[in-house]
Amino acid sequence: MKTCLYKICQCTYGILQTVLGLLLFLIKYKKPHYNFHGAAVTEWEYGSSVSLGMFIFVSDKNKGAGESERHRRLIVHEYGHTLQSLVLGPLYLIIIGIPSFLWAAVPFFRRLRRERGISYYAFYTESWANAWGEGAAGKKPSGDF
Repeated sequence: MKTCLYKICQCTYGILQTVLGLLLFLIKYKKPHYNFHGAAVTEWEYGSSVSLGMFIFVSDKNKGAGESERHRRLIVHEYGHTLQSLVLGPLYLIIIGIPSFLWAAVPFFRRLRRERGISYYAFYTESWANAWGEGAAGKKPSGDF
């Protein structure tokens, strides 16, 4: 029942990011896919991960020897972003998506994190995703991975 409600909410209130996620999912349809608490997880070749509605795209680079724990924690973290999408709906991309992308990709912020030893997960979008992913999935995602 919870999974069904999760999917209905993602396809209504979170429709914008879910449609974007579905398009990306269809582009990456040949990649491995599986379910995680109602979210569709796709493992892709990029080094970064992203969540769009009920779709999670996670790097396959963390699946090597000794990396399975890192991979699992990354999925829990990204699942936290799907929960943010449920709550924020059409505001998700403005409140979470864009700030998170800028925090990850803009050279100024990368340099700031490196020079000051700031964890990527210290930013509000990321710490919030960690907390909610852990709470909902019952698995700990926090810390630098």
